[in-house]
Amino acid sequence: MVIFAAFLISTFIIGIAGALQSPTLSRYLSFEVQANPIFVGIFFSVNAVASIVASFLIAKYSDNHGQRRYIVLFCCIMGIFNSITFAFTRHYYVLITVGVFFAALASAAMPQIFALAREYAIKTGSNVVAFNSLIRAQLSLAWVIGPPLSFFLAVNYGFTTMYLSAVAMYIVVIVVIMLFLPSVQRNPTPVDISPTISADPEQSILKNKSVIFLFLATMFMWIANMMYLIDMPLYVDSVLHLSSALPGKLMGLAAGVEIPVMLIAGYLVPYVGKRNLIFFAVVCGVLFYIGLILFQNEYALLALQIFNGLFIGIVANIGIIYFQDLLPTRVGVASTLFNNAVTCSVIIGGLIQGIISDLYGHQAIYWIGLVMLLISLLLCTQVKAAQ
Repeated sequence: MVIFAAFLISTFIIGIAGALQSPTLSRYLSFEVQANPIFVGIFFSVNAVASIVASFLIAKYSDNHGQRRYIVLFCCIMGIFNSITFAFTRHYYVLITVGVFFAALASAAMPQIFALAREYAIKTGSNVVAFNSLIRAQLSLAWVIGPPLSFFLAVNYGFTTMYLSAVAMYIVVIVVIMLFLPSVQRNPTPVDISPTISADPEQSILKNKSVIFLFLATMFMWIANMMYLIDMPLYVDSVLHLSSALPGKLMGLAAGVEIPVMLIAGYLVPYVGKRNLIFFAVVCGVLFYIGLILFQNEYALLALQIFNGLFIGIVANIGIIYFQDLLPTRVGVASTLFNNAVTCSVIIGGLIQGIISDLYGHQAIYWIGLVMLLISLLLCTQVKAAQ
């Protein structure tokens, strides 16, 4: 029970530390560093690419050699260095080199925790999906609390205080990990692997078609979601002319739906199956974007968040487990692939939203989101069912 609580606390605190920094990063770069919009965009792109590369290399090392507990500790220490750099430096080129370097290494903490949690659940005979669902819910809860706290600290006490708060959180989580998080000895070949799923720890990911299709499907899902998150506040204000408080209500309601959906989905997996749940989630996403195209009043947008919460809640929880099941001997790489698909979506979704909304208006964003999800649904049909 203590170890289980340690996983929940570690995930929540690392999530809060990340959620403190990400929402206000563009504001920090614009007002504190005095970077122009082009340099802000370059920073986000460089940061995302560095995170993808670093987390994948760390994942590959962890699957072959490393103890994940020590790797998570290393990533948290890098998070401290990153936060200190941003707290006391306002020089753009230092931030985009030294800061991004530390941030990229710190970004591997979360997928490594999910990989360690799966290995611990298997070792102890726990329900892997339910265990992952509870941990994933902590991350969602962190992102409900983190962004408002981030803006509160940054606006009222300054960015130095905000980043030092993140340092304090990383210190707390390091203590929790050192005292309570277990080291798990991994078996080179897990038992009960489906014959459709490779058990070769050295197999090239490029040869696993199901993994490739799932990666692309996941990326398209999150591109649609990222475009919505970026565009929706602008759409509500400049096109629909609704309350400026509505975007916050929509995001909060969606997050409120996501958390119970994650927990319920975890318990439904043995009865429904991961593949069917993913299909259901994408269909909910399709209905959500159709609704965004058809309806433009406040109550309809609020009601549509049920479909949005079902979509994101299931995909965010079951998606990472699906990758792990398809690569059972490369759990670190599998977890990182899911994480990198989301990171890629940040880059691509931001570019599409900026270009399309400028050329064709905000309404076009939701048509593209709908197309993305239909493509994702088609790609999911090519992914084999995993045990």
